Amino acid sequence: MERVAGQESARARDAEMTDRDLHPASRIDRWEQTIEAALEPGRFISWNAGGSFLEKLESVEGQIADLIRTAPAQAVMLYETFIAGCYEKADELDDSSGNFGMFVETIFSGWVKARQAAEADPVETARRILDWMDDDPYGFCSDLEQELVKVLDKSGLAAFERVVRERFEHSVATGSQRNKSGEDLSYARQRWAEILRTVLAGQGHVEAYIELCHQTKLTAEDCLAIANIFQARQRPDVALDWVGRGLKLDKRNTPSSSKYDLSKLKRELLQKLGRGDEALEAAWTEFRENPAKYSYEELMRYVPQEERAAWHAKAMEAATEADLHSVIELWLQTHEFDRLVGRLRKAPDKEIEDLSHYTTEPAAKQLSKDHPDVAAKVYRALGLRILKDKKSKYYEIALEHCENAKHCYERAGLITKWDELVHHVRAEHHRKSGFMPGFDDLVAGAGPSMKPSFLNRAKARWSTRQLESP
Repeated sequence: MERVAGQESARARDAEMTDRDLHPASRIDRWEQTIEAALEPGRFISWNAGGSFLEKLESVEGQIADLIRTAPAQAVMLYETFIAGCYEKADELDDSSGNFGMFVETIFSGWVKARQAAEADPVETARRILDWMDDDPYGFCSDLEQELVKVLDKSGLAAFERVVRERFEHSVATGSQRNKSGEDLSYARQRWAEILRTVLAGQGHVEAYIELCHQTKLTAEDCLAIANIFQARQRPDVALDWVGRGLKLDKRNTPSSSKYDLSKLKRELLQKLGRGDEALEAAWTEFRENPAKYSYEELMRYVPQEERAAWHAKAMEAATEADLHSVIELWLQTHEFDRLVGRLRKAPDKEIEDLSHYTTEPAAKQLSKDHPDVAAKVYRALGLRILKDKKSKYYEIALEHCENAKHCYERAGLITKWDELVHHVRAEHHRKSGFMPGFDDLVAGAGPSMKPSFLNRAKARWSTRQLESP
């Protein structure tokens, strides 16, 4: 055994010396072979196989990233090969999850880091990035600037701003004309303005950002970005003015991310400026408009410790008439189980069935011990929701929900309710052949939980083999 171990150790040392002593071009060839093997050219990657495929790609990218410190120029070449390979692979995979596209963003970021480590010309780096953005048939570079501002160094950001500004100013000078490719240059102007906004915000160049807004159109999102810059500069008073402008611009009735972020920042700035009472009043107004878990958390941030109990009671009462989805999450989080039970008992079955299982399943689990009648009602809704939507791949889960409903009905002494559910399922869903045999077994007393799981069956078989072995 020692001899074998010694031979393996010697082979490992030889391989390491061989790789170290290879000519640079040979090392590149070896790396490119590794990249090609990981991309598996010619094989279509289905959605289900995407996870393991990406793991291999991420492993290779991690090894290339390690080269940035010792051989940055080599890393640049490898990243460029990797990017080209990913574009070539794009037609050979199902990226409906978007994970492959996000991985390609990682490669672009690695390429930038390698270029900077190699002390490459930052202007040339910026121009290359924009060339990729211009020729991006698969959308890998969409919003890439948001990642680039995180990895570009000071000189790189300055160069990127300069090159983007050139594109923006050219689009302004050409008005609403169309270029030779037929592209509407007004769209190009908007596009370069958005990228320039991101770069200026990343640099904290608030004066240039405001000037750009004068050239285009000030939006609520712009006010938020400017306010964040002033907040970072320890100018909460000026930041608050910009928040106010943003809220005036954002008068849409439907909730928007900018309105939410502006409102949240307003409260933080009021608190910082010693105007905590105003911050609390603003949080209370928002909670009353939209009683929910997150607005409750935001409200309690501004409530003095000695007043929390009173404000909690006030908030719970205000939430009584809120939509069911919101109060389920809120009352579960705050342990207001009596309120939750009362609301669910009164709720029509259809109202519960229309809610996402992410909302109702935690409620059913929480209430199953002390309030089995309500838990049964929720489990019933969970099962029927799957059946009504004809989601056959989730029929096993629907069976589990029905079994849980049965057990809860039994503990609550509501056997007739279970009989009513059985009658309903058989009347409305008797043609669902992928569900009914299991449901009939459940009614007969052989439900899903009585069947051993795959691993339990495997363990039992293994234990039998162990006992039978000599």
